[in-house]
Amino acid sequence: MLKIAVLVSGGGTNLQAVIDAVESGKLTGTQIVLVLSNKPDAYALTRAKEHGIPSVCIRKKDYDTPADYDRAMIDAIRESGADLVVLAGFLVVLSETFVQAFARRIINIHPSLIPSFCGDGFYGLKVHEAALSRGVKVTGATVHFVDSGTDTGPIIMQKAVEVREGDTPEILQRRVMEEAEWKLLPAVIQGIADGEIPIGN
Repeated sequence: MLKIAVLVSGGGTNLQAVIDAVESGKLTGTQIVLVLSNKPDAYALTRAKEHGIPSVCIRKKDYDTPADYDRAMIDAIRESGADLVVLAGFLVVLSETFVQAFARRIINIHPSLIPSFCGDGFYGLKVHEAALSRGVKVTGATVHFVDSGTDTGPIIMQKAVEVREGDTPEILQRRVMEEAEWKLLPAVIQGIADGEIPIGN
């Protein structure tokens, strides 16, 4: 059984996609053992509660030093017994210490076809605004391993999504979620659960 901790900052739509996949039996051999947020009002925490998933809010401002904050997050994840850390809209820059604690056991979903529209400052609607501004005809989503850079880790899987005439950032964001993100993330987790995508020890 692959045990996963999902880290989120907001609404948790990708978290919901994983919950739905597990509960429907489409995603097998996987259990969500923790939902961790940096924001107490994140709707993702409500989603976790509604589905009986343990959850915790760990805020940076509640700790004296960045090292203390790192330790609190690392300890919470280790205590949950998670094998894999899934970043699903977690808007916190992870430290080298955190990344090394779970080397090649952290994956992230990003709403573009990396290396396009990624890196510092590219998150949420900003990604889709940039794609439309550039005039690309195809965008999509990427799941990748997390390293010490921003969206620079090895790519695991991508899915393309058509950009249509008249798209707004909001419309494009929704299409990328529905056609790419909500399918990709469960698919990658299934690949890891099945041993087809190797992760660190």
